[in-house]
Amino acid sequence: MSDHVPNIPDVVPAGIARREAIKRVGVLLGGVAFVGGSSLLSACSGDRPPPPDAPTAKPIGDFSVDDQRFLDEVADTILPTTAKSPGAKAAATGPFMALMVTDTYTPEDRTVFRTGLRSIDDACRTMHGTGFMQATAEQRLALLETLDKEQYEYQRSKTREEPTHYFRMMKELAMLGFFTSEIGYTQAMRYKETPGEYQPCVPYVKGETSWAPHA
Repeated sequence: MSDHVPNIPDVVPAGIARREAIKRVGVLLGGVAFVGGSSLLSACSGDRPPPPDAPTAKPIGDFSVDDQRFLDEVADTILPTTAKSPGAKAAATGPFMALMVTDTYTPEDRTVFRTGLRSIDDACRTMHGTGFMQATAEQRLALLETLDKEQYEYQRSKTREEPTHYFRMMKELAMLGFFTSEIGYTQAMRYKETPGEYQPCVPYVKGETSWAPHA
């Protein structure tokens, strides 16, 4: 049976809870929204905002263009460019995250998420003596690995009433934004616009990327 289960593309750094991230991508692409309720996936069908470096870039809700660049870098640290695919920044994942938080999150979750932006920068200064945007790729990855462990322990012990950890929100949105982008669909995964005949089982060759589900 396992020979017929497609894998998720090799785009997540091994040190950042790769196994958990892969599992969560599968759930997200299966139609279950962890944060944002049922409106989360419906918001994916709309046009995506331009990347923060585009001439047409503009604020999204409470997120300035600089905030979107910040989110781009966070997402790109989680999903960097590899030999197989461009990373999250090339897919304009930062503006996508800002749009999703603005359009689908509750006010309470929006506050947690935005406070998290400052927390990441503060944590980077404490760990590395520099802000996140000025940090090296290695420093950013070390920081996010620490935050990922923090959110994992928090999520395990929190009560139902307590909010989701801000880095959990960011990681989920980064994965969702990337794997529903054109780059994610057509380069990180294998995509066929017309599926052709019905094939319930396709032999899986170890190391191949997964098939993109139809939107």
